Amino acid sequence: MAAPGLQLCAAAALLPLFLLCLPLRARADEHEHTYHDKEEVVLWMNTVGPYHNRQETYKYFSLPFCVGSKKSISHYHETLGEALQGVELEFSGLDIKFKEDVMQTTYCEIDLDKGRRDAFVYAIKNHYWYQMYIDDLPIWGIVGEADENGEDYYLWTYKKLEIGYNGNRIVDVNLTSEGKVKLVPNTKIQMSYSVKWKKSDVKFEDRFDKYLDPSFFQHRIHWFSIFNSFMMVIFLVGLVSMILMRTLRKDYARYSKEEEMDDMDRDLGDEYGWKQVHGDVFRPSSHPLIFSSLIGSGCQIFAVSLIVIVVAMIEDLYTERGSMLSTAIFVYAATSPVNGYFGGSLYARQGGRRWIKQMFIGAFLIPAMVCGTAFFINFIAIYYHASRAIPFGTMVAVCCICFFVILPLNLVGTILGRNLSGQPNFPCRVNAVPRPIPEKKWFMEPAVIVCLGGILPFGSIFIEMYFIFTSFWAYKIYYVYGFMMLVLVILCIVTVCVTIVCTYFLLNAEDYRW
Repeated sequence: MAAPGLQLCAAAALLPLFLLCLPLRARADEHEHTYHDKEEVVLWMNTVGPYHNRQETYKYFSLPFCVGSKKSISHYHETLGEALQGVELEFSGLDIKFKEDVMQTTYCEIDLDKGRRDAFVYAIKNHYWYQMYIDDLPIWGIVGEADENGEDYYLWTYKKLEIGYNGNRIVDVNLTSEGKVKLVPNTKIQMSYSVKWKKSDVKFEDRFDKYLDPSFFQHRIHWFSIFNSFMMVIFLVGLVSMILMRTLRKDYARYSKEEEMDDMDRDLGDEYGWKQVHGDVFRPSSHPLIFSSLIGSGCQIFAVSLIVIVVAMIEDLYTERGSMLSTAIFVYAATSPVNGYFGGSLYARQGGRRWIKQMFIGAFLIPAMVCGTAFFINFIAIYYHASRAIPFGTMVAVCCICFFVILPLNLVGTILGRNLSGQPNFPCRVNAVPRPIPEKKWFMEPAVIVCLGGILPFGSIFIEMYFIFTSFWAYKIYYVYGFMMLVLVILCIVTVCVTIVCTYFLLNAEDYRW
């Protein structure tokens, strides 16, 4: 009767995840990127902000720009990833149709009073730029410019769009800003646009190539960092193998020799090292609930990282707005049983009895830290009216995913882990009385070893983290996920080697708190 119960529980947990995907699929028509002649093409206005601080962004219409005459569109979509990244698109009101040229046309008029002029002057002084989208292709433009003396300020009023198409798909978009008009209070400024369609030989699969920066991501320094990390792996694996094989062989030889002695000679001998703690090494940790939750969360994060990188290498997720974050959220929710399985089984093997509490902590440990930090920063963004502010409805949606998708799937994994691998299977008996830990040097304390042990793994990935964060802060599109996969493999190998060495040092110092 237990197996049907587990199947029913798993089906009930997967149902919310399936329902979560339905609205995303229903709103995915715009992602087909195919158009018929004279079909509607939407120009989305996204953000505006200072060029020298690209993370400071506000809504495009926070500046007193005017909207075109067209009021409605036939489709609109926003994924969860877009909402979490602050990609809030607003319709420009410009009437654009596929393969239909538009001559220079005035679409609105700005009544430039003193307040509006001051807003534009502030934007021009701070070199404000804006971002738009057509068919997911980003377009950037400058708000205006000042004269050499910094006394007069001019606004670009004419958006000249040149759109390239290949068959029934858009493959290229270029914007030229013209129509420089001096900002004079109490005047009217006419905003205009034009659209020129041209046939292009660029393939649809290659339309994002012009936004990539191979000279930055495939620089010699990047290749050298990969090679350097790879050499570190070879050195560590060789060092660990040599030290452990020689040391353990010597220890085994000494201990096997001692087995031939009688009890009196063995008692008078100088036994020391890792053999002395064999009866305590599998003792439950001092905080088994937190320890097992951390292990389960770590296994889930590794699974999510591996799957997302593989999907990004295959599908080129950088070509769709918010698709990387949406994929990461979906994969994290889907891999919640991994967290429950490894965390629940480890907690059961350590004799833990409050497994429901452990399940809740394991399920919400990472989401609570990430969402807590993000929501705190979000309130600051809301206060400053930044475009990256996450809407309240999106925050509610994230909380619903945690409670109705992640928690049930984590429950399934916890039940499976406790039933399938929750029984203690230690190779030796655990002593009833804990063995006293002898005094040792300060650098052999577990807290110090934890800090020192993290230096080499960090050293193997910090160059790649530089490229990742630079692409984030500098608005470069990160696309070299093959490098990221190599770095992930290197990180795993380095972490394993460092863990083996640190564990051996602790056990050899007769400290079983590994």
